[in-house]
Amino acid sequence: MALLQQWRDMAYSEKADRAQLQKLWTDYFQKEKEIYSILLKNPDEVVKGTVKELADKYSIDVMTMTGFLDGINDSLKEQNPIEEMEEDTEVQLGFDKELLYKNMVAAGADWLYGLEEWNDIFSEEKQKELYKEQKASQTVRKENKVYPNDPCPCGSGKKYKKCHGKGKF
Repeated sequence: MALLQQWRDMAYSEKADRAQLQKLWTDYFQKEKEIYSILLKNPDEVVKGTVKELADKYSIDVMTMTGFLDGINDSLKEQNPIEEMEEDTEVQLGFDKELLYKNMVAAGADWLYGLEEWNDIFSEEKQKELYKEQKASQTVRKENKVYPNDPCPCGSGKKYKKCHGKGKF
């Protein structure tokens, strides 16, 4: 079984004890934060290696590295083959800084987009701008429904059914 499937079976298990899952995620988030702190110190360096080599480099187990690779994959300039990844699969961590920041905001991961290392990459204004852009992109705006007897939105003064709604009713 590919590593990603093993990770997902373990991390999202319906059968696992809640306390065990809680501990798994608490430990994972702490390690994730540590890895991002390291990566953000040299944001233009593309870290490369096998899954096992990167796990060793960051002093974590292969399953935790698999979870990390799953999490960062959408923020990479070139995505890794995470679906069929094994311990000896070559992977890279060349991320798009703005996309990574926005994806952290989208995930609600304030412990990640709030890392102080971001201050050396983006100004406070830029961070606020990226935050707002991401939040706005998730906002669904519903257009007001126009009913047949409402005034036409074009401003003609006619009822909608007699103007731009003609033939629709």
